[in-house]
Amino acid sequence: MDSLLALMQDPAAWIALVTLVVMEVVLGIDNLIFISILTNKLPAEHRAQARRIGIGLALVMRLLLLGTIAWIVQLTTPVFTAFGHGFSWKDMILIAGGLFLVWKATKEIHHNVDPIDHKEDMVGGAVTTSFAAAIGQVLLLDLVFSIDSIITAVGMTPHLPIMVVAVLAAVTVMLVAATPLANFIEKNPTIVMLALAFLLMIGTTLIAEGMGFHVPKGYVYAAMAFSALVEVLNMFSRNARQKNRGTGGH
Repeated sequence: MDSLLALMQDPAAWIALVTLVVMEVVLGIDNLIFISILTNKLPAEHRAQARRIGIGLALVMRLLLLGTIAWIVQLTTPVFTAFGHGFSWKDMILIAGGLFLVWKATKEIHHNVDPIDHKEDMVGGAVTTSFAAAIGQVLLLDLVFSIDSIITAVGMTPHLPIMVVAVLAAVTVMLVAATPLANFIEKNPTIVMLALAFLLMIGTTLIAEGMGFHVPKGYVYAAMAFSALVEVLNMFSRNARQKNRGTGGH
């Protein structure tokens, strides 16, 4: 208890907490986009519940991973060397997660471009998928992002309580934003393609990171923000044209 009180009175700890919360929220955007697209494949009455359960279980998993920090940190130790790069378990997890994202996003883009082909969709089955399959894939991808973010957090602060609070704050933001974001993506088909392009870029970035090529996150999120801004301007332009047609150009 005394250590917690001392931590609360330390300005450096508060700065670390704010920085870590912002980082966790930003990293959570990637996961949230995937969750929104994936759960939109469920029947409408099950979507919100699937998002809540998926994100809630993801929170439990992240807290459990925080309890094994000593083991998580060891995942950065090289296991074998190939092509002049020492591959650790973290690298292999990032590569596997990146390949998973690229594969899923590519299949969904194919489904959107060729709507006649309804044999497979984002979850590799029918147009709608099972509740358990959707939640399982949410947890699978969150495992990849969780390990990456926790290793990053360890490098920012040695204090476990700060990490726990940051994770709780980030997951709370995800719970609040999940349904509005999913509804927005569903109502705007062009946003779906943009979001899938983001997932392709994120997947490629994960693969590059796993192969030893560091890609500054700032560049990735700046590109995503710029693309989103352009699409928002296009939406305003389309809405304005539709209103002009509706009023006969007056």
